[in-house]
Amino acid sequence: MKLFLKGDRCYTDKCSFERRPYPPGQHGQARMKFSEFALQLREKQKVKRIYGIFESQFRRYFRDSEQEKGVTGETLLLKLERRLDNTVYLLGFASSRNEAKHLVKHSHFMVNGKMVNMPSYELKKGDIIEVREKSRQMDKVMAAIEGAKRREIPKWLDPAHGDFKGTIKDTPTREDVTFPIEEHMVVEYYSR
Repeated sequence: MKLFLKGDRCYTDKCSFERRPYPPGQHGQARMKFSEFALQLREKQKVKRIYGIFESQFRRYFRDSEQEKGVTGETLLLKLERRLDNTVYLLGFASSRNEAKHLVKHSHFMVNGKMVNMPSYELKKGDIIEVREKSRQMDKVMAAIEGAKRREIPKWLDPAHGDFKGTIKDTPTREDVTFPIEEHMVVEYYSR
């Protein structure tokens, strides 16, 4: 499945998945039948790679989601969606989630006027994310804003690219997560 991990390249003909949508090697095109466990594991790995987090951190997100009220899988996805690095990417200040994580770690963003360098920082409704003054002329940021015009920005975010700001208008819902993720399989994987 195409996960858009390479940023703008995934929207062009140069995307490797468009050229060869099968695993590498001599037996890459062979049909394989996966067990239930393998399908659950692949779904968990897919979510981890989309958001670019490690296993221990993902497990901690799952534990926190389990303790909250509501559907565990949905709560997990919404927690991941509200991470600072993901929101920076969705607002269009970075070309990929990986680049957004890198920019956040190097203190290029402020949340509510305070510098934040933790990609896992969880945002709330009403938070204002802005690019720091010294970082506004960076080539990466300018190219990402230009590339964001080709992407659709979720309804729960309010970007102001001219001011290098973005606001969290509302909390995200399950419909705002655009990837075809089957979160119930992730919950089943951890519930074994």
